[in-house]
Amino acid sequence: MPLWALPPRTLQFPRDFGSHPDLATEWWYVTGHARSQDGREFGYQVTFFRSRIDAAKPLNSAFAAKQIVFAHAAITDLEGKKLLHDQRIAREGFGVASASQSDTDVKLRDWSLVRRPDSQGIYEAHVAATGFAVDLSFAPTQPVLLQGDAGLSRKGPSPDQASYYYSEPQLAAQGRLTLQGRAFDVTGTAWLDHEVSEALLHPDAVGWDWIGMNLDDGSALTAFHLRRRDGSALWAGGSMRQKGGASRSFSENEVRFQAESTWTSPRTKAIYPTRWRVQTSAGTFTVRALLDDQELDGSGATGGVYWEGLSELLDAQGKRVGRGYLEMTGYAAPLQL
Repeated sequence: MPLWALPPRTLQFPRDFGSHPDLATEWWYVTGHARSQDGREFGYQVTFFRSRIDAAKPLNSAFAAKQIVFAHAAITDLEGKKLLHDQRIAREGFGVASASQSDTDVKLRDWSLVRRPDSQGIYEAHVAATGFAVDLSFAPTQPVLLQGDAGLSRKGPSPDQASYYYSEPQLAAQGRLTLQGRAFDVTGTAWLDHEVSEALLHPDAVGWDWIGMNLDDGSALTAFHLRRRDGSALWAGGSMRQKGGASRSFSENEVRFQAESTWTSPRTKAIYPTRWRVQTSAGTFTVRALLDDQELDGSGATGGVYWEGLSELLDAQGKRVGRGYLEMTGYAAPLQL
């Protein structure tokens, strides 16, 4: 029998909406596409991370940084062709940073992501960042999507590379985005991921490419692969759920990413594929970035530079069938978790 770093178990909600401080790494990740009343289009990303600091575990001081909370937020302004990004980090405690274990309730100073169980599970995100602000609510329209095997998602050839992982696609989003003092009332569709792990990356992996796509017909597509240093795939996976239907999980040999065009960052000189051909057992798609320059410098929090941005999904005939986010890590430097 394989030795699992994370044992298979039934995820229990609302408990598993909350934090798991006994495990090493965790994140709540919301992305979406928004349109203002005058037709202006935006992408946005709000991510909160929690990280256990093992070196502080034996310390008895209340000031010991046993848990760190950090966050990234960004808005992609398609009309202005620019990305605005900010980040925060603090140790948990003292009213500065917290991550509730009972439900999604993560706060970092004046940034927050909270699930409201008394309002049908609507999430609220509030971010007061440098140069922009996010004040949005996200209403579930579909059941929770358990990724992998009933929520246990393999992330490598060894069973100890795994995470507990669920998604909430097709969230109905509304609220306000503010860019450099100008407010836009927006509506749109969002995607939420919550993932927690003890040991996520195989030592041969330098990063990953991941998509979470809300299809126009109500379906939801997830696909990812982990890359070796030479660019070859170390592991792959994902899922497809038709609207109102059962979810189909992809095995490691049922997903293939093939880069079709690239963009070179003028800042880091990293070369990112901004157009992908993604083959899955549920169909072949093209993923195309809606703005090439969506590179984020997270060195003030996570310590890495990565690409994360609003993209569109095309079917095999080239017809747009959805929108969502593409995330690419490990191109500027190998990812460290």
